[in-house]
Amino acid sequence: MDDLPFLDVSDPAFSTRGPQMRVARDAHWCARTPYGLAVLRYREVGRILRDRRFRQGSHNWPETVGISGSFADFWRDSVIGREGPEHQRLRALAVPALSEDYVLGLKPAFDEIAMNLCNDLRKSDHCEFQSAFCEPFAGRAITTLLGMERDAWPLVAHNAADLGLAMGINARKYEARFNKACETLFRLAEDLVVKVRNGQDSESYVARMVAQFDRNGDCTQEELLNTIVISIFGGVDTTRALLGLGLSLFIEAPDQWEALRADPGLIPNAVEEFIRARPTTTWATREALEDVEMNGQVIEKGTVVHLFVHASARDPSICEDPRFDITLKRRKHFGFGGGAHHCIGHFVARTDTASALAGLRETFRKIAYDGTPEWLPDSGNTGALRLPIRYELA
Repeated sequence: MDDLPFLDVSDPAFSTRGPQMRVARDAHWCARTPYGLAVLRYREVGRILRDRRFRQGSHNWPETVGISGSFADFWRDSVIGREGPEHQRLRALAVPALSEDYVLGLKPAFDEIAMNLCNDLRKSDHCEFQSAFCEPFAGRAITTLLGMERDAWPLVAHNAADLGLAMGINARKYEARFNKACETLFRLAEDLVVKVRNGQDSESYVARMVAQFDRNGDCTQEELLNTIVISIFGGVDTTRALLGLGLSLFIEAPDQWEALRADPGLIPNAVEEFIRARPTTTWATREALEDVEMNGQVIEKGTVVHLFVHASARDPSICEDPRFDITLKRRKHFGFGGGAHHCIGHFVARTDTASALAGLRETFRKIAYDGTPEWLPDSGNTGALRLPIRYELA
């Protein structure tokens, strides 16, 4: 292990897109970090995601960054923190509630939300994009999913965004904030379940979840609420962050924005390219359940491995040209994980992000930064804190 490259991912200045990572990836398929091993290459990331000798490692995140309280309890008990039969049981209940047919039925609503926000953008030639578009779009999309009034989006979006602070390397700095948000979202989930049981909601994702859980007598109320909260968290945080990251890619590659404006058929591939080039979650985590030998390297039982999904997507062995290019068909990325813990809400994220992008391409003719963006550290969960932009209207 001592001969492996070392990456200090706990340093807020470290980037999974940076030169240190590229040098380490050229030298070896894995590297040492303060949090365990980092896996840097495509082939090994894919192998470990599918290898049942590794369990989901994020259950240990609160201990890794030294946080405690309501978020830590929620995270360990969530479908993400469970493993084996317990994970499979909860996943089997959540997946049908987010079937592709159901999500596609929400697309007209996602399109309408995007166009309404774009109409507001047309009243000016500049904005702070995260607060003007990303957060209200993600918030209104999730309230639609939850069967809530769209005007309630600030409650959901702001608390989900605060919850996301727990997943960054600076988590301890925000502990009181995300614990309060966690408690607020659990109260909201409980209110939504009561609404379903009182016959006031029979069509939302929450109603579908309640029906799934009621059909399985082996599930508790706490498991139901936890699954709703993890869905809110993932649904808001992923879309909100991905839209800002994606727009920054277009600002830095204006030829790609021109390509998108010329061909709306590129929207699905653009969403995939966002996730490949600047994913909101820069690594997925696994933990070895036994000693595992891989490429001559022994990964000892209990070792935490961080699968650098961003680095793997740009691995030269599968990506000759790492530049952001929405016109190219790439190898499958691991931005939504893989194996038994593949993201349950991936199709929602792909669908609502596509709706947002469709509205934006009809609104902006040109886009540029209007000042310096402020970013979360480019490790763990990342995204824009502030993204000031100026634009010419289409």
